[in-house]
Parts: sequence; C-alpha cells; structure tokens
Amino acid sequence: MIAVIVEIHVVEGTQEDFREASMENARASLKEPGVIRFDVLQQIEDSTRFGLIEVYRNEADIASHKETAHYAKWRATVEPWMAEPRKGMKYHTLFPSDADWAKQVCET
Repeated sequence: MIAVIVEIHVVEGTQEDFREASMENARASLKEPGVIRFDVLQQIEDSTRFGLIEVYRNEADIASHKETAHYAKWRATVEPWMAEPRKGMKYHTLFPSDADWAKQVCET
C-alpha cells in the first residue's frame, strides 16, 4: 500500500469552503476501488492548515484517482484558495501490513 500525505495552507476566510469541497472529494474518492482510506484533517492551532491522508493499493490507483472527474473538480475549485502550493509526500505503509489493510477493507 502507498500512503500520500498532503499538507495544505489556504487563504484566511476560505476554510469552510475548502473543508466542504474536500469532504465531497473524499467521499467520492472512497468509492474508487483502489482507494483504501481518505482522511481530511484541519489543524487545531491554525485553522487555515489542512492535511489529507490517502491510502492506495498501488501507484496505478494513485494515477487513476488523479484522472477522476471529482478530483479535477476539487483541484479546480480549491486552487484559488491556496495560500501556497500544496505539498504531497508518498510513503510505503509499514503498519498495518498490506494484508491487514485488506482485512480492514473487507470488514468495513
């Protein structure tokens, strides 16, 4: 599995709109077969800072996600609200193991 952690800083006053757009994208993303997890986070100390935690089965599923209509809509919608470019980093998941991720997906 591959986790993508995205750090996002939005312009003051756009937090609620960003949150709503991101939640809509997250809900749609979870319907994709290769998306295991999609969390939307808002920093406690600074409400203009958000995080996304996305878990995919593999690189192809990341690429497929970026081709979806809901991702394109999200990207176009939130772009004007960015205080700075978003930063994404990819990680190999170590725990839970791939088998445990698969087990969690089957149980939900």
